[in-house]
Formats: sequence, C-alpha cells, structure tokens
Amino acid sequence: MPQPEAHPEIVALLWNTNARHLHDTNTWTHRDGRPFTEEEIALISRVTRADFKKLKAQQARYLEYIRECEEAPETIQVFLAPFMEQLDEKNLGNAHALMTEDERAEFNRLLGLMIDPVRPFTPYAF
Repeated sequence: MPQPEAHPEIVALLWNTNARHLHDTNTWTHRDGRPFTEEEIALISRVTRADFKKLKAQQARYLEYIRECEEAPETIQVFLAPFMEQLDEKNLGNAHALMTEDERAEFNRLLGLMIDPVRPFTPYAF
C-alpha cells in the first residue's frame, strides 16, 4: 500500500502553530499570537500522520544544522590540524594550498557555518 504524501501547506502551518497556546487554551494560533483564520482551521483539520512525519524529519534536519553551527569552531580546528602539522610556516593560506578540491569545499562549508548567521527554521528549507 503506498504511503500517503504530506501536504506542504499543512506542514508549514503546523510549524507556525503555537502548540503551548493550543494545549493551554484549545485555540489555534500562530507563533506570533495571531489566531488562525477559518481557512487555516479547516486546513489543519485535514492533518495526517504523514504531515507530522514530514514535520518531524524537517525539524530533525534543522536541529542537526544548529548543532553543526555550534560545533563549527571546534570542528574546523580539528579539520585544519593535519594540514598545519605539514607546514613550517603555519598560516591558513598555506594550509588551504595543501587541500584538495573536496577538502576546500568542506573547509568553506565549515567556515560558512561559523560566519554566516544562523538561519531560522523555514518549512521545506531543511
């Protein structure tokens, strides 16, 4: 039996739901406090297990991204250590010159995690 597909509009709405307010008041609201419109309430009433599964997977990828951002300074030090050990004059430019194309790509990814601002969660971006 084929698995039902998630509905992108419902997953996005689930992410933007203030779950604590819903639990406390049984009223659907957005994270910013706006109440759901009648159309949004009708849409959320169609939520399926696949929608929750998709949301959970996206949240897990986002949490992994946050963890990588937090650990990037230490990770880049560990990444650079073998290159620095090979050098008499230890600087980033010389280490970069020793890297393969794939290693440079990983270095740039780690550097981006360190210097770019952390992106907020956006449904279907992660």
